[in-house]
Amino acid sequence: MENVKENNRNKWTILIIVLMSTFMGTLDGSIVNIALPKMADALNVTTANIQLVVTSYLIGVSGVILIFGRLGDMLGKAKIFKFGLGLFTFGSLLCGITSSFKILILARVVQAVGAAATMANNQGIITEIFPKNERGKALGFIGTAVALGSLVGPGLGGLIVGTFSWEFIFLINIPIGIVALFLACKLLPKGHKTVQGKLDGIGGVLFMFTIVPLFGALNAGLNIGFTKPIILLCFVVAIISFIVFIFVENKRENPLIQLQIFRNKLFSLSIFCAFISFVVMFCNNIILPFYLQNVMNYSPEYAGIILMVNPIIMMVLSPFSGSLSDKIGSELLTFIGLVLISLGLILMSILNVNSVLASIIIFIAVISVGIGLFQPPNNSLVMSTVSKNKLGIAGSINSLVRNLGMICGIVLATTLLYSMMSLKIGYRVTDYVVGRNDAFIYGMKVVYITAAIISLVGAVLTFFRMHSKKIQDKLS
Repeated sequence: MENVKENNRNKWTILIIVLMSTFMGTLDGSIVNIALPKMADALNVTTANIQLVVTSYLIGVSGVILIFGRLGDMLGKAKIFKFGLGLFTFGSLLCGITSSFKILILARVVQAVGAAATMANNQGIITEIFPKNERGKALGFIGTAVALGSLVGPGLGGLIVGTFSWEFIFLINIPIGIVALFLACKLLPKGHKTVQGKLDGIGGVLFMFTIVPLFGALNAGLNIGFTKPIILLCFVVAIISFIVFIFVENKRENPLIQLQIFRNKLFSLSIFCAFISFVVMFCNNIILPFYLQNVMNYSPEYAGIILMVNPIIMMVLSPFSGSLSDKIGSELLTFIGLVLISLGLILMSILNVNSVLASIIIFIAVISVGIGLFQPPNNSLVMSTVSKNKLGIAGSINSLVRNLGMICGIVLATTLLYSMMSLKIGYRVTDYVVGRNDAFIYGMKVVYITAAIISLVGAVLTFFRMHSKKIQDKLS
C-alpha cells in the first residue's frame, strides 16, 4: 500500500522520465537523416551504404522489441526500462566517439536494443502508475513525445550539424540519458516477477528472422528494385519465418506472444488502426518535404518552419485529447481523428505548383488535428483492453506496429511516387526530375489519395466498433 501511495505521488515525475526516453528513442530514428551526407564524407562511404545508419536502428528496434515486452512482464517493466535507458545512452556514446563506419553501425544496433527495451515497457509503466481516469492524458503525453521525436528530428539534426558536427546528434543524448537514468533508479517502482515461465528464445529468433529480412528487403528494394533475387529471397525467408513463428507460438507453453491477445477484437482493431495511422502519417512525412523544396522552391529552413506546424499542434492537442478520452471514452475521438486525417489527405491531393502557403498550412493542420485526436485515445484503448500481466507485451506490440507503420508508409509513398512519375515521364526514375513538376504532382496526388483511402478504411472500422459498443451497452 505504501508503494502505491509513493508511486501516486511521483507519477508525474515518472511520466517525465518516460517521456525523456521516448523522445530520445524516437528522435534517433529520424534525426540522422539530415546528417547523412556529412557522415558519408567523414567516414568515406557511399551514399547507398550510409543509409545503414538509419535502417540498422529501425530494424534493430523492431527485431527485439517483443522480446523486451515479454521480459518486462516476467522481470518487471521498470527493471527492463532502466536497462534499456542505460544501454541506449552507452550506444549514443559509442556513436559519438567512433570514426569507423562498421563500429558506428554496431553502435546504432546497441542504441536500437536499448530503445526497444524502453519502448516496449513505457506504456505499461504508465498504465500501471496512473489511475484509469488519468491514463488517457498520460498516454497522450507519450503520443506527443513520439510525434515530436519523429517530426522534430530533421530540423534539430540540421541545426546541430550546421552549428557543430555530426557526432553531436548522438552525444546530445548522453546528458539527457544520464539524468533520466538517475531519476529512473530513484523513482521508478521496483520491478518483480509478474509472469512465470521462461523466455521463448525460439520464438524470438524466428521473429527476428521475420523482421530483419523484411525490413532489409523493403529498404534495399527502393534502391535496387524489388525484383532482384536477393530481395525476393529476403521476402521468402521472412514469410517462411513468420509462418513457422505462428505455428511455434501456438504450440509453446510460454510463447513470446500469447496469440490469444488478438482474439480481443477491440485490441486487434485498435492495433490495426494504429498501424494505419502511422502508414498514412509517414506517407505525408516523406512526400511533403520534397513538395515544399523541389516544387515550391522553399529553402530548407523555410520548409522546416512549415513542417513544424505538425509537431506544434500535436504537442498542444495530444494531452488534451488524452484527457478528453478519460471523460467521454476513446471510440468517438478515434473515429473523428481518422475522419479528419482522411479529409486532410484528400485536401493535400489537390495541391499543385500554384498553391498558396495558407492553403498548405491549413491542410497540414487538418491532418495534424486528426492525428492529435486519434493517437492518445487509441493508445489508451490498446493498453486498457489487456490484463496487467500482459501490459508489457501489449505495449511492445503497439510500439512494433508504430515502427512497421513508419517503414510501410515510407515504402508505399516512395514506390507509388516514383512509379507514377516513371509512368508520366516514360522511363524509370528514382529521384526528383528537374523541370518535371507535373510528374511529381501527378505522383504526389496518387500517394495522397491512396493514403486517404487507407485512412478511411480505419475510420469505417472504428465507426462499426463504436456502433456495436452502443448496442451492447443498451442490451446490458
